[in-house]
Amino acid sequence: MKLTIIGTGYVGLVTGTCFAEVGHQVICVDKDAEKVKVLQSGGMPIYEPGLRELVDKNVKAGRLSFTNSTAEGVAKSDVIFIAVPTPPMSDGSVDLSFMEGVSREIAQNMTSYKIVVDKSTVPVNTGDKVAETIKRYCKAKVDFDVVSNPEFLREGFAVEDFMKPDRVVIGVRSQRPVAAMRSTYEPFNAPIIVTDINSAELIKHAANSFLALKISYINAISVICEASGANVQEVANGMGMDTRIGRRFLDAGLGFGGSCFPKDLSAFIKISEQLGYDFRLLKEVQQINSSQMERFVKKITDTLWVLKDKTIGVLGLAFKQNTDDVRLSPAIDLCLHLQKEGAKLRVYDPQAMGKARAVLKDVTFVEDMNDVAEGCDALVVATEWPEFKNLDLEKARRALTHPILFDGRNMFDVKEMEKIGFIYKSVGR
Repeated sequence: MKLTIIGTGYVGLVTGTCFAEVGHQVICVDKDAEKVKVLQSGGMPIYEPGLRELVDKNVKAGRLSFTNSTAEGVAKSDVIFIAVPTPPMSDGSVDLSFMEGVSREIAQNMTSYKIVVDKSTVPVNTGDKVAETIKRYCKAKVDFDVVSNPEFLREGFAVEDFMKPDRVVIGVRSQRPVAAMRSTYEPFNAPIIVTDINSAELIKHAANSFLALKISYINAISVICEASGANVQEVANGMGMDTRIGRRFLDAGLGFGGSCFPKDLSAFIKISEQLGYDFRLLKEVQQINSSQMERFVKKITDTLWVLKDKTIGVLGLAFKQNTDDVRLSPAIDLCLHLQKEGAKLRVYDPQAMGKARAVLKDVTFVEDMNDVAEGCDALVVATEWPEFKNLDLEKARRALTHPILFDGRNMFDVKEMEKIGFIYKSVGR
């Protein structure tokens, strides 16, 4: 298949690269000329495990290329995927200006039948708007189809998720584009669900909101566990063995963040409101997520009393492991809370320090995780990077002014930490 992907963010770049990996001819388009230059020269604008190697491989094989010309992408492809940002607005609704702009550009450059695929996460009924826009601005008046094909990629595991998907959702208005879409996804050997566009668009918001609900649920349980002397990890394990529930997304911590869950949750609440339904359950999910950070900050202030002029070491800045993405990161939010209280920070992250420098000011960035605790009054684990389990705990205990460790991701064993000599505070244990 000849495919174009418009937008080279986390979703677009992974999508294009993985399509090329299974043999399709792919053009990735981005309006950011500097980003395109970086990609054309072999650079990588984001960190995603396994992605750089696949990009290099498929560029060399001639199956993957980059351009800032939408006209080129439209002319040379039969199927065009839109993977542009859909950022939140102040009221929780979705800013669809990028989607509208790209739809217009596609229309203006179409001279033959095309399948236009919405890969971005959008509100229900967006497909109708895309089709209306293309019809309005297509001077050639050629036929086209709009398809909804939501992505279900986890940052940090995006390549793996794309290459081995649980399912592929294809939302259509007619059967005409179905065969081409099946051919596009045939190499991935995954279940394909063909449905109407509105249902496909709702599936993504419904799925992400449910996962956010699971996280907030176990965080609420963590509060009960702390109050009763129970262990939230044992409770989660017992719950997770029930096949109707499952263990994934039942890890208590600082709450969810990143560019997807908070945005999609707010959008789904707003969408429901516009459709006449007050989705109070999801509003409570938001409230629990917000209060989880407040509880953790209180745990720190209750232990250290006054934070002004105290030095705190923070391990982790990305919103989750295996990514350099700091957008709506709970770790960054925690740092800002601590700074607001007057604390001085020493911070470390394996991949995200470059992007964190743009949002964190007046902090000390440390190049080795084992040096973060030096001269600190306490140490905080804020992101669940696997390498933090290999932290030299004895060195950290000796380096700290007081052997206090706040574990926002429950990475260490309570009894072991107390045995080493730490005053150890975790979540729900």
